[in-house]
Amino acid sequence: MTSTATTAPTRRRLHGDPLDDPEFAERYRAMQARDARFDGQFITGVHSTGIYCRPSCPAVAPKASNVSFYLTAAAAHEAGLRACKRCLPDAVPGSPQWDLRDDLAARAMRLIADGVVEREGVPGLAARLGYTPRHLTRVLTGELGAGPLALARAHRAQNARALLTSTALPAADVAFASGFGSIRQFNETIREVYERSPLELRAAARVRERQPQPSAAVPDSGPDGGVVRLRLPARPPFDAAGVFGWLAARALDGVEHAGDARYERTLRLPGGPAVVAFAAAGDAASPAIEVEARLATLADLPPLVARVRRLFDLDADAVAIDAALSRDPALAASVAETPGIRVPGCLDPHELVFRALIGQQVSVKAARTALARLAAELGERVAPHADGAPSTLFPSAAAIAEHGPEVLRGPAARVRTIVDVANRLVSGSLVVASERERIELQSDLLAVPGIGPWTAGYVAMRVTRAPDVLLTGDLALRNGAERLGLPSAARELAVLGTRWAPWRSYASMHLWRAAGAKI
Repeated sequence: MTSTATTAPTRRRLHGDPLDDPEFAERYRAMQARDARFDGQFITGVHSTGIYCRPSCPAVAPKASNVSFYLTAAAAHEAGLRACKRCLPDAVPGSPQWDLRDDLAARAMRLIADGVVEREGVPGLAARLGYTPRHLTRVLTGELGAGPLALARAHRAQNARALLTSTALPAADVAFASGFGSIRQFNETIREVYERSPLELRAAARVRERQPQPSAAVPDSGPDGGVVRLRLPARPPFDAAGVFGWLAARALDGVEHAGDARYERTLRLPGGPAVVAFAAAGDAASPAIEVEARLATLADLPPLVARVRRLFDLDADAVAIDAALSRDPALAASVAETPGIRVPGCLDPHELVFRALIGQQVSVKAARTALARLAAELGERVAPHADGAPSTLFPSAAAIAEHGPEVLRGPAARVRTIVDVANRLVSGSLVVASERERIELQSDLLAVPGIGPWTAGYVAMRVTRAPDVLLTGDLALRNGAERLGLPSAARELAVLGTRWAPWRSYASMHLWRAAGAKI
């Protein structure tokens, strides 16, 4: 049995044995086995008790006739169910579907996690996706069992529960940090979803304080310019060291500091500049990333969490990916040596585009030098919170569009391309964002003079979390393939790589590692 999921909720049958449905039966077996691999991938709704649980909930397994399975907590809420107080079903890694899939529902879920509904409303969400609010609501309700408002509401409730149960933040601060528009809305939602008031949720958490928490956040100061610490769970196995190594190889002086186990950087968020730091936490069975964030406003916490999850690929279905890739004898040893390999995402899509443009056809070291110089000359300064802390924001597209010709070095054609892309990003004629349809984004990038397949594929891989990209035009990747006894010619490798679908991005990470590359 694999841990992949389909595109719609699996509900009870009104007539006959629900176990006659193969998909229902597979999920029911996972629930009976209390298989934690499926936590976050689907939700078990128990209608006899009126609650919903994670698949690994230790409670006695309910009868199949009393069960429905849902892809989202919002769908369970819409069915009149409340969250289990025992297994905390929303305190787990998120579903890998929203990265694997590239349909409208998946792209909408990426934006909802980033807090777009709170900032721009459903019309803004729909406009970003290129559809009317009515059509978007119809699609999400049909595929996920809940519309955009309900999905955003569930996301706010989950953020609020995590903050309430593991911080000393005042309830009012938790409400606005979670994206609620009012204290009243916050209180009503928490009581409806969890059948407890916010303070009762907090008190219950203190009773369980000796138990390890799947996620945590602790404020050091007030919401204005304060520091928030939180722990984000990852789906095991999790190669945290590989992601930290990737980030360290590309760290830019002034913008980032990186070591083997810690990464710190400046970052633009919707509410203002931030300084964030990450470290590996937990153990092999319950890995996590600890985040320390100095924010301009606590309202930036939800979008930060969504971006960190993408950066570290925390929700990847590592068990399914490793199982698929290890079936190829050429990759089996690499998978065994590095289980849970991740494809690093990005915190800022525009920044990633410029990193890719400046880094194409040059070494990582040369790209790092050029990018650090660009940041030093055009980046915005922020007040450092400690001696030696990063204090420069990576330059905005507007700054590069205006001053790029003066400070960029290298071939004139490449400089023209970089400035052209900056102008397109500023004008909105080119949109590079996590919600973009992957093929469409690559097509738009390839239409820009000076951008080739490597850059377009690399941006799609890291910005939209595309899981099935094999950059056969990359020399280091082909060198890695040769070391593993695979064809090194681009065309032959592309043909052979079809057997790694839909996980060719992860196969690429193994090939780069085999080459000893820090690309």
